[in-house]
Amino acid sequence: MKYVLVTGGVVSGLGKGVTASSIGVLLKACGLRVTSIKIDPYLNTDAGTMSPFEHGEVFVLDDGGEVDLDLGNYERFLDIKLTRDNNITTGKIYQHVIAKERKGDYLGKTVQVVPHVTDAIQDWIERVAVIPVDGEEDPADVCVIELGGTIGDIESAPFIEALGQFSYRVGPGNFCLVHVSLVPVLNVVGEQKTKPTQHSVRGLRGLGLTPDILACRSTKALEDNVKEKLAQFCHVPLEYIFTLYDIPNIWHIPLLLKEQKAHLAISKVLNLASILKEPSLGEWTSRAELCDNLHVPVRIAVVGKYTGLSDAYLSVLKALLHASVACRKKLVVDWVPACDLEKETEKENPDAYKAAWKLLKGVDGVLVPGGFGDRGVEGKILAAKYARENKIPFLGICLGMQIAVIEFARSVLSLHDANSTEFKPETKHPCIIFMPEGSRTHMGGTMRLGSRKSFFNVKDSKSAKLYGNKTFVDERHRHRYEVNPDMVERLEKAGLSFAAKDETGKRMEIIELPNHPFFIGAQFHPEFKSRPGKASPLFLGLIAASCGELDTVMNPAAVHQHLISSNCPKNVFVNGSLKKSPNGVADVRYNNGYCNGLYTR
Repeated sequence: MKYVLVTGGVVSGLGKGVTASSIGVLLKACGLRVTSIKIDPYLNTDAGTMSPFEHGEVFVLDDGGEVDLDLGNYERFLDIKLTRDNNITTGKIYQHVIAKERKGDYLGKTVQVVPHVTDAIQDWIERVAVIPVDGEEDPADVCVIELGGTIGDIESAPFIEALGQFSYRVGPGNFCLVHVSLVPVLNVVGEQKTKPTQHSVRGLRGLGLTPDILACRSTKALEDNVKEKLAQFCHVPLEYIFTLYDIPNIWHIPLLLKEQKAHLAISKVLNLASILKEPSLGEWTSRAELCDNLHVPVRIAVVGKYTGLSDAYLSVLKALLHASVACRKKLVVDWVPACDLEKETEKENPDAYKAAWKLLKGVDGVLVPGGFGDRGVEGKILAAKYARENKIPFLGICLGMQIAVIEFARSVLSLHDANSTEFKPETKHPCIIFMPEGSRTHMGGTMRLGSRKSFFNVKDSKSAKLYGNKTFVDERHRHRYEVNPDMVERLEKAGLSFAAKDETGKRMEIIELPNHPFFIGAQFHPEFKSRPGKASPLFLGLIAASCGELDTVMNPAAVHQHLISSNCPKNVFVNGSLKKSPNGVADVRYNNGYCNGLYTR
């Protein structure tokens, strides 16, 4: 097993996660199999109880692990499925060590950070690195490890020490350290300054780790004299210093690394030159260039609680982007704070109220994402009401589905007191109730989490067609409340269709309004499985419906006919992926019986 460690210096937020993901993409394009590990130095055992304002979104894995959002980047970029153990936290390590101490595994020794905690970290890395994550049976060739935080943080000290020991443990030729650092430009001086990176590398060396490669973040490409200075003072070869300058589309980062021959530098450090192939990034390049050249906009309102921090809805944004690129549209997201749509805001801040409603009324589609707590719920309900009454394409996710049910009960069934027991426990018409097996006393890891089956029971529903008329789908869940089974029959009689349910038939997974152009709610989170090369079906449906092209993506035969009759395009998008057409003839391949996306010339 070969290991690539990605660390960060100077400041946080440099993009270590995207850099680590891009390194993985590049190595995968060279014919290697890649897995990833994210180390977070906080004491939480996982990200499940952390506020999105504090740490961005909580990403959910197939096994129910609630992890850092960077694991979402790994899964999307590398098209892999990670486990909860691929996210290491200080809390997990100390919990593991203390549990061993309580069992007597240390045989009476004084348990210390060194060697017991550092050994536990190294053992964890070696154990998880060999777990296959790409559907194959054998371990991967390379494990990319990202160390969260910034070099010098007190929280990461045990991990730095452990990784220093680990580099000796695995031996030369098996460990490559990539240090991501900032090269700022001071406006007064107007030149790229290397001193912050010099100090960061010096600190790293002082802690026992020596960088093999520098990935320098800057606004523009590094000047030659700046690279020479870094090479001289950081003791890193000139050809091992790369620039990751600011770009509007992160899909170009693997291409930047390829252009600068980062794969050759990594292969030399890891002794992989004999098996490394020339990177094949044709499809990735085509997709990145297509995204850059899209001009026809599709406007989607994201009505949420955490609209001030886009990372709180990172996977939602990525899923919208994947779908819009598949439909050859330029995504424009209008952030609508749910609170600003409410009547109280009209009294307290009329300007914010008018601005929010102006945004909502100017979009092509509405998306209400998940969330917790009662703040902004009434605003989300109003957004669902507006989309339903005005035939605007609507997608509700988790809480977004629940508020759509509440709104339907209030408006169509005239149950004005209808609500969720999460927000109004004494409501006379509880449309949404607490799950019977959930915990009311402990928050961490007690929700309905991970990949679960949803069975379609309405065969001609839009959602079933979008999923290729499958019998069931596996999607990831994260919720404590669900539709009240006792109200389902009454809601169905009023016109609300429950298109998919769980295996017991008691849990409602997908709702639809059959007489609406596109009004769908999902109890699960489809955004977590969306990929750049394969857009999530429900997100694809929302974007297509917002563009007036829903029938095209729901009907494979129509797509096929459209492609064949369109002057024989040279390239086509199938399932959101760019495919070459031999001899100028459209080559349409179907995945599970449906075609996600439109062609591009």
